[in-house]
Amino acid sequence: MLAVQTTFETRLLLRNGEQLLLTAIIPVVLLALLTAVPVFDTAGYERVDFLVPGILALSVMSTAFTSLAIATGYERRYGVLKRLAASPLPRWALLLAKALTVLVVEVLQVALVCGLGWALGWRPHGSVLAVAVLFVAGTLAFAGLGLLMAGTLRAEATLAAANLVYILLLVLGGVVIPFDQFPDAAASVLTTTPTGALADGLRDVLADGAAMPWGAAGILVGWAVAGFAAAARWFRWE
Repeated sequence: MLAVQTTFETRLLLRNGEQLLLTAIIPVVLLALLTAVPVFDTAGYERVDFLVPGILALSVMSTAFTSLAIATGYERRYGVLKRLAASPLPRWALLLAKALTVLVVEVLQVALVCGLGWALGWRPHGSVLAVAVLFVAGTLAFAGLGLLMAGTLRAEATLAAANLVYILLLVLGGVVIPFDQFPDAAASVLTTTPTGALADGLRDVLADGAAMPWGAAGILVGWAVAGFAAAARWFRWE
């Protein structure tokens, strides 16, 4: 049941032009524009070396949080989830299938962002395993929060809130602006957000060649556990 539902969810997502714009086109365009235009200081990094990890984190957020929350919110509104609730599919299988669908789409995103980054002169460092762990932990963290939002708010409220969070974390989550550009108190809080932890962790590995950033991974795992626990507790099918 889990495999069938995951395949179905993936097909739906890939057929949605608006979702593809959010998950594939916007991150690539941002990377190209911000690499070409020196808008801000990059904290001693080469511009593309700083931006690629941040844009990868943005890609995970756009798919695992924003896109997932909006799509699930409207499925709930139109009664799709209510019908699924009457099927033999357990609630945990639906939630996990949506998270696995996100991982499938992220393979496309990574290929696009890394391909453009390579063309712009980016050369990654560090452990592939560490990057994979960060991606999985980040995906689960964002997916849990996205499902919690979609399962508790009205579809219109989910649409507005998910897009607002996306914009705020794009600016404040260490994606395109280094944390040292913010006051110390604010930076210490922003680094504990899922976007901040994922962007910082990926930058540590891909730009600095560091080993597993356990602090960032721990923050992401904490968000994932809290998000999925809350979603499993309060997610409403209708």
